[in-house]
Amino acid sequence: MRAEPTPADRVTEIQTALRAAKLDGWLFYDFRGSDPLAPRILRLGEHASGSRRWFYYIPASGEPTKIVHSIERAKLDALPGTRVIYRGWEELRARIAGTLAGPVESKPRHETSKRIAMQYSPMNDVPYMSRVDAGTIELIRSFGVEVVTSAELVQQFEAVWTPAQKQSHIEASDKLHRIILEAFAEIGKRIRADQPTSDYDIQQFIARRLEEEGMGRENGIVAVNANTANPHYAPTAEVTLPIKRGDFVLLDIVGKLKKPGAVYTDQTWTGYVGENVPEEFVRIFNIVREARDAAIAFVRTNVRAGKSIRGAEVDDVSRGVIKRAGYGEQFTHRTGHSIGEEVHGNGVNIDNFETRDSRRITTGVCFSIEPGIYLEAKFGVRSEIDLYVGEKDIEIYGQPIQTEIVPILKTP
Repeated sequence: MRAEPTPADRVTEIQTALRAAKLDGWLFYDFRGSDPLAPRILRLGEHASGSRRWFYYIPASGEPTKIVHSIERAKLDALPGTRVIYRGWEELRARIAGTLAGPVESKPRHETSKRIAMQYSPMNDVPYMSRVDAGTIELIRSFGVEVVTSAELVQQFEAVWTPAQKQSHIEASDKLHRIILEAFAEIGKRIRADQPTSDYDIQQFIARRLEEEGMGRENGIVAVNANTANPHYAPTAEVTLPIKRGDFVLLDIVGKLKKPGAVYTDQTWTGYVGENVPEEFVRIFNIVREARDAAIAFVRTNVRAGKSIRGAEVDDVSRGVIKRAGYGEQFTHRTGHSIGEEVHGNGVNIDNFETRDSRRITTGVCFSIEPGIYLEAKFGVRSEIDLYVGEKDIEIYGQPIQTEIVPILKTP
């Protein structure tokens, strides 16, 4: 297993990445937890934030600088570099200006301004990256610096899995797959026994099974009939519906192992409480499955060819299938999201709908592919898998993936 990098190791890795990207530096900034990405990337732990502003500047070459307030001067002691202390706002601005002064990396100063990465997204295209407020961006620009987005750097240092994380995903995916199939079987068992059951009952059955398998307890989406057309519906003890013969059921379940650094798995399946699935459900499912598989094939082909593609392009492929089938207006969310230690991670999203995600799909990241069609007041279909990008190919765990709606009451 690869050891977690120390803060000093991480700085060295970042400087290598900055030089490869032809950037002069990466400026981290936090005020009372305004940037949750910074402590994770810098390996600062849970107590990185304080009551005063701090900056940490990593140049492409040379020693980093930590700018801290006089009453919190030890805040960044875990990081390498020169400590610079400020007291008032005028001193703070002077310290930042002095830190950012100096030669531009690999280019004469008169040719261009210094290019510094920050957690910022032009036009808010990638809101996951918009952690630095507009005023602070204005302040940094006032020193003659060009601020560029750190989106690709964040993905490299936050969203690329370690071998241990990948293994945690494989294990969790296999367990979650089994639990989803068990949940359909449990519905069938209760219906055959004329035992009253509800979406909440099945949600809690799944949550218990997750715990029994060494995973965190998650209250996932268990939706029936018209509620399946609400992508984020989830039952509660107070808001619940019965599950009966002839019902359409959607399960969207997430989970991860109870291990430090473990990453999520996120899968969605659909079933019908009967022996034979009606044609209306089958027709919509087949369109969604085609959209899912078209996205998978697009990523696979390009990864195998070593061709760079972006999250928005994959969304276009999947969404195009649904649009051509006449249901573009009923596909109301992005095609997929980054997956990491948080179920919605900080890497590339498969999105050219809710946002315009221009980040590249790189080796070591994972994201969901989950197109859907939602017929309001009737039913909705979504099919979700998680796609991991290897060096020369893609990998999908929790096999086999769904290829048809589960006929819950059909005799095996």
